[in-house]
Amino acid sequence: MTMRWPKDMAEAREIQEAIKNRVKITPLTQVPQLVAGVDAAFSMDTVIGVACLYQYPEMIHIEDAYAAAVILLPYIPGYLAFREGSAIVDAVKTLGKKPDVILVDGHGIAHPKGIGIASHLGVLHDIPTIGCAKSRLIGEYGQPGLLKGDWSLLRYCDETVGAAVRTRENVKPLFVSPGHKACLEDSIEIILQCATRYRIPEPLRRADHLSKIAKKRMLTHNSV
Repeated sequence: MTMRWPKDMAEAREIQEAIKNRVKITPLTQVPQLVAGVDAAFSMDTVIGVACLYQYPEMIHIEDAYAAAVILLPYIPGYLAFREGSAIVDAVKTLGKKPDVILVDGHGIAHPKGIGIASHLGVLHDIPTIGCAKSRLIGEYGQPGLLKGDWSLLRYCDETVGAAVRTRENVKPLFVSPGHKACLEDSIEIILQCATRYRIPEPLRRADHLSKIAKKRMLTHNSV
């Protein structure tokens, strides 16, 4: 899908609704071989997108890609994709190989309007995406067991929108939700496979780390 970035909130709402209608929650059609994690950082009027590509399921790092874009809208809850999305879209396009699945630091359908940044990016790239967030945005859940791999359903308005997943023993769960062209079961399995040593899946840990380094370098450069 060709992306049209909004000039104002009215246009953002219109675009978001159009993208929501394209979201598909279905099982993966094949076992992924390449998984990317994406994240973004902000420096003044610029957003820096990072995409980190890994071989799956071995979690062997392959490459990283960066992109920068001008921030289009102020922060408004529920519209994160319009602040981070353009830079992340460009970073993924810069990768030498196209990922089979993209992990996003944010939510998929576990979103007030059912269209979090993971769903948004999935439709734009036409690639399966999975939202993996540190905190809950909506819904209710029971605490999962304390062992890695334990999980409980996240429910909102009588629908299952994700899961609270324990990715490491005795640490806080992550909130996993399918974004696009993935189902909840596949999403949980991939997140657990990618969480090798830490609470955060390795592709997302690296993307977060590199986005912070890029932000620091940009701030240092601008202060010179």
